[in-house]
Amino acid sequence: MDDEFEGFLQTVTPLLRDRKLDELRSLLAEQDAAEIAQLLEREDARDRAVLYRLLRRDQALEAFELLDPGMRAELIGGLREEDVSKVFEELDPDDRAQLIDELPAGVARQLMRGLSPAERELTAPMLGYPKNSVGRFMSTEYVRLSPQLTVGDALSHVRHRGMDAETVYMLPVTSPHRRVLGVVGLRDLVMGRPDVSVAELMGEARIARATDAAEAAARSLVDSGLLAMPIVDSQDRLLGILTVDDAARILEEAEDEDAARQGASEPLGRPYLTTPVLRIVRARVVWLLVLAVSALLTVQVLGIFEATLEQVVTLALFIPLLTGTAGNTGSQAATTVTRALAMGEVRKRDALTVMWREVRVGAILGGLLGVLGFALASIVFDPALGAIVGLTLLFICTLAATVGGLMPILAMAVRADPAVFSTPFISTFCDATSLIIYFVVATWILQLS
Repeated sequence: MDDEFEGFLQTVTPLLRDRKLDELRSLLAEQDAAEIAQLLEREDARDRAVLYRLLRRDQALEAFELLDPGMRAELIGGLREEDVSKVFEELDPDDRAQLIDELPAGVARQLMRGLSPAERELTAPMLGYPKNSVGRFMSTEYVRLSPQLTVGDALSHVRHRGMDAETVYMLPVTSPHRRVLGVVGLRDLVMGRPDVSVAELMGEARIARATDAAEAAARSLVDSGLLAMPIVDSQDRLLGILTVDDAARILEEAEDEDAARQGASEPLGRPYLTTPVLRIVRARVVWLLVLAVSALLTVQVLGIFEATLEQVVTLALFIPLLTGTAGNTGSQAATTVTRALAMGEVRKRDALTVMWREVRVGAILGGLLGVLGFALASIVFDPALGAIVGLTLLFICTLAATVGGLMPILAMAVRADPAVFSTPFISTFCDATSLIIYFVVATWILQLS
């Protein structure tokens, strides 16, 4: 937190506590939307609603659009009905559709009924698509051009319709039946001769279907370096556009979600300090229960090899090292492949290629760690124990890397989230198999019964 915002926060706190609303209103009027959004995120639900009602109309809308979806829904719950209706009416259609996902069904229906016919017509098409599809994030406010228009006529059309559009820097070119033929940039129109037709200037359009996954469409747009992308139906008819700022927000939320799930938790969907304790507990408890149950399998493996441990008690000293190394190796491979899947660098058909690559990576890592383990265990204990530790590290690193690399691809094949699917499975698998390999190697080398 920078010093300027810290000073602003220290000024607001006593005014809010003493309910000096006129002074608060004057103070808030001097702040930009980003600072106001940051302030709202730090306050509890009651004070957040009080502060929001003190904002100018333009400030209120800008700050609202900067809040996380969960925070927006909570703020809506704390406002008066007339305030809610104003905010909902003034939102962009794509922001409105995302807010509806966070609201109770009854509240959402009431807000939709209160919209003006024009705004309802812009919002309703997005609500028919799955929650995580790009159709829920597209903007239905755009300017489209006909290929027969001259540059002069096209610019006049943009000037007439552009004020209500999400962006005018990328303009879809469509047939009379709204089929996308290409796109043209505003720069090309401005720099073109007035008598040249739009068809001569337009280029090939990079499009996405409204039913495509939002993350995949956003990644495609960001990677292309374009400012916007037409969103079409199955017949290539224009439905809306996805802008680069919306794409960046989609990717940021996806990365936050993956990071949370790879850490065996669920994303909070809101700032940590304003998240209720019970909500944090709910985000973590499921994974803790799954991992606790998986630990029972490790206990079962130890029970099976109890007689081996009784003969060579020293073997127990290396169990944490081996299970930890196996889990870390598998998690590293899974994280790398999950990111490669998200970036479009790996596809399901690449499973065998990924497996062979991770076999080699795991073998090299296992070889390096195995040599180190052999040397240290031999010096501290004896060469036989060193050989057991060294060979076990070689085998478990190779297996863990291979399994960790394949798990995200398997998750995608069964339409599960790779980050969700991989973490508990790899933890369970690596703990159990590393112990089995360890005791099998020990039994072989030491000739135990």
